[in-house]
Amino acid sequence: MSTTLSELKQIGIVNALRSCQLFAGISSAELAPIAEITSVKAVAKGGYLFREGDPPLGFYIVQTGAINVHRVSAAGKEQVIHVFRAGESFAEGTLATEKGYPADARAIETSQVLLVQRPGILALLRRQPELGLRMLGSMSAHLRILVGQLEDLTLKDVETRLSNWLVKRCPKPVNDTPATIELLMTKRVLAAELGTVSETFSRTLAKFREQGLIEVKGRTVTVISPAKLAALLRRNLGE
Repeated sequence: MSTTLSELKQIGIVNALRSCQLFAGISSAELAPIAEITSVKAVAKGGYLFREGDPPLGFYIVQTGAINVHRVSAAGKEQVIHVFRAGESFAEGTLATEKGYPADARAIETSQVLLVQRPGILALLRRQPELGLRMLGSMSAHLRILVGQLEDLTLKDVETRLSNWLVKRCPKPVNDTPATIELLMTKRVLAAELGTVSETFSRTLAKFREQGLIEVKGRTVTVISPAKLAALLRRNLGE
């Protein structure tokens, strides 16, 4: 019997759900009813999925592209909470509240996302509470990552925050083997993630280049000596 277009679409959504950490360990049979309440949405670069205060339609999973979730201060300054990429989910917290979305979500690349619709997933979780417990475990792991990012923002200055960000991405930060890091976002977005502005971020990169710590070519940053950069980080932290 041939597979219909609708069935192929559902299979594609199930496969996309399986790639998301939120649904790790959940079988295809269990994912099938979630796929039925999930829609696919294309977002042009610069387009918004939602703005702070909008009524929650559900939570999202990135299939392709990148979504910048951020808040805007009263002074108009944008603070990036996280840039979500393929396989990552966000806005799950809206399942537990009637309040609107707590931040803005904008595509920084042409993107495709899955929307797991709020009424449907809540009804499913009421019928299958064990599914909710497994999702809660995955959400807890994600929360730990975000808490770590918030802790990084408390570091005293941009130089320390940038060196910390680079060292964390070096496979072997205790040796002198150069490490290449591909920036998966623009420098402006990375600057915002580090709690600064593009100009300060660029000056800090230039300072690291002058000190012989890094080389920059386009979106590729080479840490010439991870051990030397890690030593600078320890000094800045007073260790």
